[in-house]
Amino acid sequence: MKKLLVISCFLTMIGVVTLSFRPDVKKKKDVYAALPKDSVGSVKAFMSVYKVLMSARCMNCHPAGNAPLQGDDSHIHTMNIKRGVDGHGLYSARCSNCHQAENTAGLHMPPGNPKWGLPPENMRMVFQGRTPRQLALQLLDTKQNGGRSKQQIIDHMAKDDLVGWAWHPGDGRTLPPMSRAAFAAQVRLWIAKGAYAPSAKAK
Repeated sequence: MKKLLVISCFLTMIGVVTLSFRPDVKKKKDVYAALPKDSVGSVKAFMSVYKVLMSARCMNCHPAGNAPLQGDDSHIHTMNIKRGVDGHGLYSARCSNCHQAENTAGLHMPPGNPKWGLPPENMRMVFQGRTPRQLALQLLDTKQNGGRSKQQIIDHMAKDDLVGWAWHPGDGRTLPPMSRAAFAAQVRLWIAKGAYAPSAKAK
Protein backbone atom coordinates (compact mmCIF):
# COMPACT_ATOMS: atom_id res chain seq x y z
CA MET A 1 0.00 0.00 0.00
CA LYS A 2 2.85 2.37 0.92
CA LYS A 3 4.59 1.53 -2.38
CA LEU A 4 1.45 2.43 -4.33
CA LEU A 5 1.12 5.71 -2.43
CA VAL A 6 4.76 6.66 -3.12
CA ILE A 7 4.42 5.77 -6.82
CA SER A 8 1.19 7.78 -7.05
CA CYS A 9 2.85 10.86 -5.47
CA PHE A 10 5.87 10.48 -7.75
CA LEU A 11 3.70 10.33 -10.88
CA THR A 12 1.75 13.38 -9.72
CA MET A 13 5.00 15.33 -9.29
CA ILE A 14 6.15 14.30 -12.77
CA GLY A 15 2.83 15.50 -14.15
CA VAL A 16 3.14 18.91 -12.48
CA VAL A 17 6.73 19.39 -13.67
CA THR A 18 5.82 18.28 -17.20
CA LEU A 19 2.86 20.64 -17.28
CA SER A 20 5.02 23.60 -16.24
CA PHE A 21 7.37 23.00 -19.18
CA ARG A 22 4.69 22.41 -21.81
CA PRO A 23 4.99 25.07 -24.54
CA ASP A 24 1.22 25.30 -24.90
CA VAL A 25 0.75 26.28 -21.22
CA LYS A 26 1.09 30.07 -21.33
CA LYS A 27 2.00 32.22 -18.39
CA LYS A 28 -0.26 35.14 -17.56
CA LYS A 29 0.96 38.14 -19.52
CA ASP A 30 1.24 41.69 -18.28
CA VAL A 31 -0.97 43.44 -20.80
CA TYR A 32 0.40 46.83 -19.78
CA ALA A 33 4.02 45.88 -20.47
CA ALA A 34 3.27 45.39 -24.17
CA LEU A 35 1.66 48.80 -24.65
CA PRO A 36 3.50 51.14 -27.02
CA LYS A 37 4.50 54.64 -25.95
CA ASP A 38 1.60 56.98 -26.57
CA SER A 39 1.76 60.55 -25.29
CA VAL A 40 -1.91 61.28 -25.97
CA GLY A 41 -3.13 58.10 -24.29
CA SER A 42 -0.73 58.54 -21.37
CA VAL A 43 -1.86 62.11 -20.70
CA LYS A 44 -5.52 61.09 -21.01
CA ALA A 45 -4.98 58.40 -18.37
CA PHE A 46 -3.21 60.84 -16.06
CA MET A 47 -6.05 63.34 -16.31
CA SER A 48 -8.32 60.64 -14.86
CA VAL A 49 -5.76 60.00 -12.12
CA TYR A 50 -5.57 63.74 -11.45
CA LYS A 51 -9.33 63.98 -10.81
CA VAL A 52 -9.03 61.37 -8.08
CA LEU A 53 -5.95 62.94 -6.48
CA MET A 54 -7.67 66.32 -6.41
CA SER A 55 -10.76 64.93 -4.71
CA ALA A 56 -11.18 65.79 -1.03
CA ARG A 57 -10.42 62.21 0.05
CA CYS A 58 -6.89 62.52 -1.33
CA MET A 59 -6.15 66.24 -1.26
CA ASN A 60 -7.13 66.73 2.40
CA CYS A 61 -4.02 64.78 3.43
CA HIS A 62 -1.82 66.47 0.82
CA PRO A 63 -2.33 70.17 1.62
CA ALA A 64 -0.21 73.08 0.47
CA GLY A 65 0.30 74.21 4.06
CA ASN A 66 1.18 72.39 7.26
CA ALA A 67 -2.38 71.89 8.49
CA PRO A 68 -4.50 68.95 7.31
CA LEU A 69 -7.80 69.72 5.58
CA GLN A 70 -11.26 68.39 6.43
CA GLY A 71 -14.61 67.73 4.81
CA ASP A 72 -15.77 67.64 1.23
CA ASP A 73 -15.06 71.38 1.04
CA SER A 74 -11.45 70.86 2.20
CA HIS A 75 -11.50 73.41 5.01
CA ILE A 76 -8.57 73.67 7.44
CA HIS A 77 -8.65 71.18 10.32
CA THR A 78 -10.76 72.70 13.09
CA MET A 79 -8.54 71.36 15.90
CA ASN A 80 -5.57 73.49 14.78
CA ILE A 81 -3.47 70.40 14.04
CA LYS A 82 -0.04 70.86 12.44
CA ARG A 83 1.99 68.49 10.27
CA GLY A 84 5.02 68.06 12.50
CA VAL A 85 8.34 66.62 11.34
CA ASP A 86 7.02 63.09 10.84
CA GLY A 87 3.61 64.12 9.51
CA HIS A 88 1.76 62.79 12.57
CA GLY A 89 1.25 65.99 14.51
CA LEU A 90 3.17 68.44 16.65
CA TYR A 91 3.98 68.14 20.37
CA SER A 92 1.05 66.53 22.22
CA ALA A 93 -1.44 67.21 19.41
CA ARG A 94 -0.82 63.92 17.62
CA CYS A 95 -3.07 62.54 14.89
CA SER A 96 -3.44 59.30 16.85
CA ASN A 97 -5.11 61.17 19.72
CA CYS A 98 -8.35 61.14 17.71
CA HIS A 99 -7.67 59.00 14.65
CA GLN A 100 -7.65 55.34 15.61
CA ALA A 101 -6.73 52.25 13.56
CA GLU A 102 -10.25 52.20 12.06
CA ASN A 103 -12.97 54.72 11.30
CA THR A 104 -14.95 55.76 14.38
CA ALA A 105 -18.59 54.80 13.82
CA GLY A 106 -21.07 57.59 13.18
CA LEU A 107 -21.73 60.48 10.83
CA HIS A 108 -18.65 62.68 10.29
CA MET A 109 -16.78 60.95 13.11
CA PRO A 110 -12.96 60.79 13.01
CA PRO A 111 -11.70 58.57 10.19
CA GLY A 112 -9.02 56.03 11.00
CA ASN A 113 -6.11 53.99 9.74
CA PRO A 114 -2.97 52.68 11.53
CA LYS A 115 -0.83 55.04 9.42
CA TRP A 116 -3.09 58.10 9.66
CA GLY A 117 -1.21 61.34 9.08
CA LEU A 118 0.23 63.71 6.49
CA PRO A 119 3.38 63.11 4.46
CA PRO A 120 6.46 64.11 6.52
CA GLU A 121 7.91 67.60 6.45
CA ASN A 122 10.87 66.59 4.27
CA MET A 123 8.65 64.91 1.63
CA ARG A 124 5.41 66.86 1.66
CA MET A 125 3.90 65.59 -1.62
CA VAL A 126 1.55 68.55 -2.04
CA PHE A 127 -1.55 68.01 -4.21
CA GLN A 128 -3.49 71.15 -3.30
CA GLY A 129 -3.10 73.85 -5.93
CA ARG A 130 -0.98 71.73 -8.27
CA THR A 131 -1.76 71.81 -11.99
CA PRO A 132 -1.93 68.46 -13.81
CA ARG A 133 1.57 68.99 -15.17
CA GLN A 134 3.03 69.99 -11.81
CA LEU A 135 1.47 67.01 -10.06
CA ALA A 136 2.56 64.51 -12.71
CA LEU A 137 6.16 65.73 -12.58
CA GLN A 138 6.11 65.71 -8.78
CA LEU A 139 4.84 62.11 -8.67
CA LEU A 140 7.66 61.01 -10.97
CA ASP A 141 10.41 62.90 -9.13
CA THR A 142 12.14 60.48 -6.73
CA LYS A 143 13.39 63.45 -4.70
CA GLN A 144 9.77 64.41 -4.00
CA ASN A 145 7.87 61.10 -4.08
CA GLY A 146 9.67 59.23 -1.31
CA GLY A 147 12.23 57.65 -3.63
CA ARG A 148 9.63 55.55 -5.45
CA SER A 149 10.27 54.02 -8.87
CA LYS A 150 7.46 53.99 -11.43
CA GLN A 151 6.53 50.45 -10.41
CA GLN A 152 6.51 51.49 -6.77
CA ILE A 153 4.20 54.39 -7.63
CA ILE A 154 1.79 51.88 -9.19
CA ASP A 155 2.03 49.59 -6.17
CA HIS A 156 1.48 52.48 -3.77
CA MET A 157 -1.63 53.69 -5.59
CA ALA A 158 -3.04 50.19 -6.09
CA LYS A 159 -2.17 48.47 -2.80
CA ASP A 160 -1.33 50.86 0.04
CA ASP A 161 -4.00 50.57 2.74
CA LEU A 162 -3.94 54.27 3.66
CA VAL A 163 -4.52 55.20 0.00
CA GLY A 164 -7.30 52.60 -0.03
CA TRP A 165 -9.01 54.35 2.90
CA ALA A 166 -10.25 56.96 0.40
CA TRP A 167 -12.78 54.40 -0.84
CA HIS A 168 -13.87 53.51 2.71
CA PRO A 169 -13.95 56.93 4.37
CA GLY A 170 -16.81 56.48 6.81
CA ASP A 171 -20.29 57.99 6.99
CA GLY A 172 -20.87 61.46 5.55
CA ARG A 173 -17.90 61.61 3.19
CA THR A 174 -18.06 61.44 -0.60
CA LEU A 175 -15.99 58.88 -2.49
CA PRO A 176 -13.41 59.66 -5.19
CA PRO A 177 -14.89 59.98 -8.71
CA MET A 178 -14.02 56.39 -9.73
CA SER A 179 -13.45 53.03 -8.08
CA ARG A 180 -10.03 52.12 -6.78
CA ALA A 181 -9.66 49.37 -9.37
CA ALA A 182 -10.41 51.84 -12.17
CA PHE A 183 -8.05 54.38 -10.61
CA ALA A 184 -5.20 51.84 -10.37
CA ALA A 185 -5.79 50.84 -14.00
CA GLN A 186 -5.46 54.48 -15.09
CA VAL A 187 -2.22 54.85 -13.11
CA ARG A 188 -0.86 51.77 -14.88
CA LEU A 189 -1.94 53.09 -18.29
CA TRP A 190 -0.34 56.47 -17.63
CA ILE A 191 2.99 54.88 -16.78
CA ALA A 192 2.89 52.03 -19.31
CA LYS A 193 2.22 54.44 -22.16
CA GLY A 194 5.24 56.56 -21.25
CA ALA A 195 4.39 58.46 -18.04
CA TYR A 196 3.97 61.69 -19.99
CA ALA A 197 3.11 64.89 -18.11
CA PRO A 198 0.22 67.01 -19.43
CA SER A 199 1.04 70.33 -21.03
CA ALA A 200 1.18 73.46 -18.93
CA LYS A 201 -2.20 74.48 -20.38
CA ALA A 202 -4.03 71.36 -19.18
CA LYS A 203 -6.60 71.87 -16.43
